[in-house]
Amino acid sequence: MTKLATSPTVVEEERKLKRAKKAALAAFLGGALEYYDFFIYATAASLIFSKIFFPSGDPTAAMLASFATFGVAYVARPFGAVLFGHLGDKIGRKSTLVLTLVMMGGATFLIGMLPDFSTAGYWAPALLVLLRLMQGLSAGAETAGASALTMEEAPAGRRGFFASFAMSGISFGIVLASLAFLPVAAMSEADRLAWGWRIPFWSSILVLLVAYLVRRTLEEPEVFEEKHDHGELVKLPFAKMFKTHPAQFFQVALMSFQVVTNTFMQSFGLAYAVSVGVDAATMLWVSILGNVIAIVSQPLFARLSDKFGRRNVFITGVTGSGLMIFVYFSVISTGNIPMIFLASTLITAGTYAASNSVYPAWFSELFNVKVRYSGMAIGLQIGILCAGFTPLLGTALVGGDKANWGPAAWIVAASSLLAVAGAAWARETSKTPLRELGNPVN
Repeated sequence: MTKLATSPTVVEEERKLKRAKKAALAAFLGGALEYYDFFIYATAASLIFSKIFFPSGDPTAAMLASFATFGVAYVARPFGAVLFGHLGDKIGRKSTLVLTLVMMGGATFLIGMLPDFSTAGYWAPALLVLLRLMQGLSAGAETAGASALTMEEAPAGRRGFFASFAMSGISFGIVLASLAFLPVAAMSEADRLAWGWRIPFWSSILVLLVAYLVRRTLEEPEVFEEKHDHGELVKLPFAKMFKTHPAQFFQVALMSFQVVTNTFMQSFGLAYAVSVGVDAATMLWVSILGNVIAIVSQPLFARLSDKFGRRNVFITGVTGSGLMIFVYFSVISTGNIPMIFLASTLITAGTYAASNSVYPAWFSELFNVKVRYSGMAIGLQIGILCAGFTPLLGTALVGGDKANWGPAAWIVAASSLLAVAGAAWARETSKTPLRELGNPVN
């Protein structure tokens, strides 16, 4: 029998699918590294840094200072978005993403090498802030770039699904970070403060190496290469984006407030739980369970957005998170462990996963390819900048009153309302052809 030749169309589709899968894997690993680094810092800021990097004295003041170092990276993120967004729209997605990856991983490893306050005095928090700023610069463009590249490589009708793997990578990174801190939490306090906390930071080098090896093999998306080859890229994508896509920028900025839910749960929520007597290791297991399920649930929610629209899934998720956060803090205040697991998982793998899975594709789709990296990166960082300081605000409002969790919950609820407003304003893009995205006629 004569073997039938594979048609050129089938071969081309298989080639594109292979590229899309590689882009999704690279986004997954980049997200894992970014949020492994993010979460070990958030955990250390909640449990460790207030005791070793600042003068002994008022514990509340030290905790505020620790959360301030956590938040300072969010000040750097918009600058990183402008810088690396410019590079991503000028020289390409791939090279820029390799650079942000190395910066993030390198800064995290070096944090694990820092001397404490008893050894270096005020140099210790100063160096901590410097490295945290480096993390912020790189993080300012990591998710946006990975999302844009993966969305541009994805097959028609599946852009949401493929782009969501950046978010599943983030969930995987949180799981890894939680697992890395479990043996640290089991140590004696003396060992934990002396050297144990450093191990998760040093371990980030393993995630960095794997992510780097995959990311360096990527190709530039064809839709970007077309603009590059025809000399259609703009000199200043940042300025051009504000001129041609001002509404989309503000829509993304508003919708990005949905990240406040996760930021609050992973930093303030952990510190609050420990303050009311819930064991830190228990809260780490709470995070692990929710994020393990979210690794799977986020692509499923994203697939729903491919079928039924980005706006519907996003608004449903954000609204649910804004309501469920009151249940979350209420059950933590009672110390009811089974209910803490249930409430946290319903948010992490349910309501938050729904909105979080949609934004990589939707935010990218709102911008034209020539300004896409800049537009998504900078717009996204507005909400994330505010999110970075919400644990500090929550700590200040709640103070030492363990029963006064209401202000923290209302911060999340108000942020959710802003995200819903942005989503109601934004265009529905799930069915728009790739090369028409971000055009005025959409």
